[in-house]
Amino acid sequence: MAVLLGGLALFLAMGWHRYISFEQLREHREALEQWVAAQGIWAPVIYGLAYAAMIAFSIPGGAVATIVGGFFFGLVTGSIAVVVSATAGATILFLAARTALGAILRRKSEGWLHRMEEGFRENAFSYLMVLRLIPLFPFWLVNLVPAFLGVSLRTYVIATFFGIMPGSIVYVSLGNGIGALLESGGTPDFGIVFKAEILLPLVGLAILSMLPVVYKRYRRRKAGGPPDATPGA
Repeated sequence: MAVLLGGLALFLAMGWHRYISFEQLREHREALEQWVAAQGIWAPVIYGLAYAAMIAFSIPGGAVATIVGGFFFGLVTGSIAVVVSATAGATILFLAARTALGAILRRKSEGWLHRMEEGFRENAFSYLMVLRLIPLFPFWLVNLVPAFLGVSLRTYVIATFFGIMPGSIVYVSLGNGIGALLESGGTPDFGIVFKAEILLPLVGLAILSMLPVVYKRYRRRKAGGPPDATPGA
């Protein structure tokens, strides 16, 4: 974990985060397009490795990088590269946090983390799917919290992969059509995922993800048993 934190600090201290912008893409567009064409099939692989590193080191600029993937590789290849790479990077961070910080944080949590842990332990997949589908919290935070709460690696990877897929496809598709926007000097609308036509289907998916939790609580209350612990309660 210290390596990841050190890498993030170095990246920010050197000012490299300023290169992750649409201004840089607009300025170096022709050279980048030539590089992608020259690399052929290796271009999305290299992009995916860089994207995974960004997620693992929690480097800001994930939305820009996602849109750039759609711009250079199209909807299908770009979406595959983003979802697979983001899942891989998030998993690296998850494993690092679980081995290095989990025990320390649990000792200092003053009870709130333990209350969340009980709910996650029983319904981890549903809770994670909701957190991934609706971007209410920073991506790096959602990567870390399950590690502190004892979520299994298998559940984390599956929920992350499928949970980030809808939002990733939205941003990749946005990148797939920004050529004219770059030429005119404009920038994409990062708030597109919060527009009603995009957000409402994501909320619907999140509600469906929570149905097993609601049903389990209903059955338990009907049987006279204690209700499940609710995360954050």
